[in-house]
Amino acid sequence: MSVLIKDLPKEDMPRERLLKYGKENLSNEELIAIILRTGTKNKSSKDLANSILKKINSIEELRSININDLKKIKGLGDTKIITLLAALELGKRVYENDLIIDKLQINNSVDIYRYFSKYIIDEKQENFMVIYLDNHKQYISHKILFKGTINKSIVSAREVFKEAFLCDASAIVIMHNHPSGIVMPSKSDDETTNEILNAGNAFGIPLLDHLIVGNGDYYSYLEEGNLKYE
Repeated sequence: MSVLIKDLPKEDMPRERLLKYGKENLSNEELIAIILRTGTKNKSSKDLANSILKKINSIEELRSININDLKKIKGLGDTKIITLLAALELGKRVYENDLIIDKLQINNSVDIYRYFSKYIIDEKQENFMVIYLDNHKQYISHKILFKGTINKSIVSAREVFKEAFLCDASAIVIMHNHPSGIVMPSKSDDETTNEILNAGNAFGIPLLDHLIVGNGDYYSYLEEGNLKYE
């Protein structure tokens, strides 16, 4: 039978442990238990937290956990699910904003992967993102324009460059994810790249790189010598 939080010695309760030892010294289970606040009649908040952790292979996978995944866990009602998802989203936004800093200059494919892959790398379907830069290759903005299987019939060069004109961009980088984790480009990826490359040359807004990301890795058209720009 589970030991409920209320039956623990006060000094062993997650909130008290955080106050005494600091947030860095709590387990993932304890941190989630604090967010959930309470358990159920037969399960403590730590039991519920443990059930959530059993749904994933690593703590990083919490970034992509969704409502349907959480609803499958007995004892998690809408209020607890909403609270947990809100906490995860807030944490994501805090650390994302730390990375996209004013006047960030993009100098190579590693920089692009480091700063921007986290927006799409864990998505379950393909996401197509465009990063807009000024004439010094400094970051202006980024936007996810398309979702679904990425091909030239879905990805509209018109939409890509409409945003470029709106934010007065002088260059762009495109990035999309492969949910399979295999980052080698497909024939469709090559066709999409060439279409946007040609449109960029025509508009005077060059395509600097196209990155495909997945499973902690990336493929860069520029690094592989499959993209040329002045």
